[in-house]
Amino acid sequence: MNPTENKKVPKRIAQTILNSLKGGVVPRIGLPYIAVGRKNEIQALLHDVDIIAEGGASFRFIVGRYGSGKSFLLQTIRNYVMDRGFIVVDADLSPERRLQGTRGQGLATYRELIGNLSTKTKPEGGALTLVLDRWISSVQTQAMQETGFTPEDPALTGAVDQKIYAVTSAVSEMVHGFEFARLLSLYYHAYLEGDDDTKGKVVRWFRGEYTLKREAREDLGVNIIITDDDWYEYLKLLAVFFRLAGYTGMMIMIDELVNLYKIPNAITRQYNYEKLLTMYNDTLQGKARYLGILMGATPQAVEDKRRGLYSYEALRSRLTEGKFSRPGARDLLAPVIRLEPLTPEEMLVLCEKLADMHAGLYGYQRTLSTKDLAKFIELEFGRIGADQNITPREVIRDFIELLDLLYQNPALTMEELLQSDEFTYTKSEAVSDKAEQNYAEFTL
Repeated sequence: MNPTENKKVPKRIAQTILNSLKGGVVPRIGLPYIAVGRKNEIQALLHDVDIIAEGGASFRFIVGRYGSGKSFLLQTIRNYVMDRGFIVVDADLSPERRLQGTRGQGLATYRELIGNLSTKTKPEGGALTLVLDRWISSVQTQAMQETGFTPEDPALTGAVDQKIYAVTSAVSEMVHGFEFARLLSLYYHAYLEGDDDTKGKVVRWFRGEYTLKREAREDLGVNIIITDDDWYEYLKLLAVFFRLAGYTGMMIMIDELVNLYKIPNAITRQYNYEKLLTMYNDTLQGKARYLGILMGATPQAVEDKRRGLYSYEALRSRLTEGKFSRPGARDLLAPVIRLEPLTPEEMLVLCEKLADMHAGLYGYQRTLSTKDLAKFIELEFGRIGADQNITPREVIRDFIELLDLLYQNPALTMEELLQSDEFTYTKSEAVSDKAEQNYAEFTL
């Protein structure tokens, strides 16, 4: 049983959930209160989490149409792994953020990921400094416990130095690890001496904000900076460091992979797919440790053989679905997890949860019965083409609007709203409009 079942939802969380869902976005908090379906997909991804925690790596694509629940599933996993002690970095791709680019678009993605670095105690992002300070504090505590030195004892610094060296030597053997280790040591000594200026410069380097090697050399004494070509190597370094710093591992979540599909230049697209292949191969061949990668994509972005991932033969041969998988019996251990539509029964359960939450938030007695909700779901799923085109996002937005109108207009009934000309027109036109929009977007 879900631990949040039958529990009253705090008003702050209920407000956030309902506002987010009505706006068509996934809330960052309160997901357990509205989680339905996706049990098998979540179990498959949580199996990956166990592998990562043991020093392995994983790479999965979450594939589904707009509004099908990709972002919801990613957010659910994000919350779960943070509770397990993981560090999470996430970013949405865009024309300015890619995996590779001629104008720093790859580095822009790295900066976004690091800017959104989150932990259980700081889930909103911006946790890099917190993680570094926590690491140093924990190393000092361990050194004091092992040696009996007090914080005022000058010998403590030497003992902590040895522990810092043990961590830095573990990463120094990796690509770019020597400079990375040097920066960690530099941060520790700046922390010890209260040198906030140097600490800030080290953090700036880790965030990928140095653009000139000369500047980094003058400020920090290192001859390299994070670039568009090697940013992913530093994420692998960070994953190992975070483990040594006491975290379980690192999860990278990248959504809106469709923005690679939309790149107009074929050569630029291929360079991005080549970078994607490198990341994919690294995780499967054991070149990355304590690292998980989840990417959200639409079916077209993956399967289109002219512009999608399948246009790059090396990716197509790795990601193509096997001969035996079919709707209703997908291989959830494969690299690509294709999201099946939520069933009407699952949507009914979700509407029950939202109706209770709405009544609790605005302080009224819920009047809509399960039979009323079933009628709403029946109408939504009864539209022509709904079995192929309807998404949870559309149903949820309609339902929350319905709840809002009934609350604000007590004289109205659900039947009146459902039978209104506007509702009927909207429902009859929605599917064809959506189909035309998708066609136009993906044939550019």
